[in-house]
Amino acid sequence: MTTTSAPVGARLSTLDRFLPLWIGAAMVIGLLAGRWIPGLEGALNAVAVDGISLPIALGLLVMMYPVLAKVRYDRLDTVTRDRRLLLPSLVLNWLIGPALMFALAWLTLPDLPEYRTGLIIVGLARCIAMVVIWNDLACGDRDAAAVLVALNSVFQVVMFGVLGWFYLDVLPGRLGLDTTTLDVSAWQIVKNVLIFLGIPLVAGYLSRRIGERRKGRDWYESRFLPRVGPVALYGLLFTIVILFALQGNQITSRPLDVVRIALPLLAYFALMWAGSYALGKAIGLSYERTTTLAFTAAGNNFELAIAVAIATFGAASGQALAGVVGPLIEVPVLVGLVYVSLALRRRFTPAPTS
Repeated sequence: MTTTSAPVGARLSTLDRFLPLWIGAAMVIGLLAGRWIPGLEGALNAVAVDGISLPIALGLLVMMYPVLAKVRYDRLDTVTRDRRLLLPSLVLNWLIGPALMFALAWLTLPDLPEYRTGLIIVGLARCIAMVVIWNDLACGDRDAAAVLVALNSVFQVVMFGVLGWFYLDVLPGRLGLDTTTLDVSAWQIVKNVLIFLGIPLVAGYLSRRIGERRKGRDWYESRFLPRVGPVALYGLLFTIVILFALQGNQITSRPLDVVRIALPLLAYFALMWAGSYALGKAIGLSYERTTTLAFTAAGNNFELAIAVAIATFGAASGQALAGVVGPLIEVPVLVGLVYVSLALRRRFTPAPTS
C-alpha cells in the first residue's frame, strides 16, 4: 500500500480491494461446512492441545507473522515515548471498553443472562491478534500496533481475572443485579498470550534481524516482505473458515439469538472505534497513530473469550455462543471500518517520513 492521494480502491492490491468479498465467502463456506459436513465440527475440535484448537492457532500464527515481520523494531522507542498514544490506549482498552460492554450487555440483554455474561467476557478480552491485520490494511502505524498489543498482553495477564471478578460479581452485586463467578486461571491467559502474540512476535523480530544482517535492509524490505505479505490475508481467510466451521451448526440453528447478541456488539464496535478515532484526532495524533489507537481499542481477543467461556460454562452454553458471535460481527464491521479509515485519511496532515 502507498501513501498517495489516489482513491481508496486504487491504493489497494487486488487481494485487498476485494477483501470484504473474500471474507464474506470464507464466513459462508465455514458456516455451511460446519452445518452440512457430517463430523467436521467434531474432527476439528479433536485437533486441539490443552484446549487450544490447532487449526485456529495455525491460521492466527500465519496471519500475524508477516505483519510483525514488517515492524521496524529499531524504531519502537519512538512509540514508547509517545504518552499521547500510550495513555489513551490503556484508558480505552482497560477502563472504557469493559465498562461500555458491561453497560450495553445489561441494557440490551437483561432477560438473557448467559448471553449477557458472554458479551461481558468478550469486552474484557482486549485484542492482541487480528487487530494487526486491520491496522495494516488501514495503513496504521505497525510499529505502534506492535507496542500496543504487547501492552495489552501484559495487562491481559494481570487484569483479565480481576476485571472478570469486578464486572461479573462485585459491580452487579452493588447495583442489585444478578452476579456470576468467572473461573479462569492465570495460566490460561498467559498461554493464550504466548501462543498468539509471543510466537509470531519472536519470529517477526528474528526474520528482520537475520534478514537485514545477511542480505541488507533494501533486500529485506523490497524482496522478502512483498513475498510474505499476502500470506497474512490467506491466514486470515483460513482462520475465518475454521472458526465458523467449528460453530456453524450452533450459529445457524439459533438465528434469533444471534441477532440479539449482534445488536450490542454492533453498537460496541462502532462506539469504540469512532470514539477512539475522534480522540486521536482531537489530541493531535497522526493519521497512522490515530488509526492504530482506534483499531486496537475496538478489537477484541475472541480466541481468549471463547476459550474462557467454554472452559467455565461449557461448549454448548449461551456464554460460548456469545463469544462465537463476537468475530461473526467483528470481522465484517472492522473490515468496513478499514475503508472508512482510509477515506478519512485526507483529513490529516501527512506524517513526516524518517
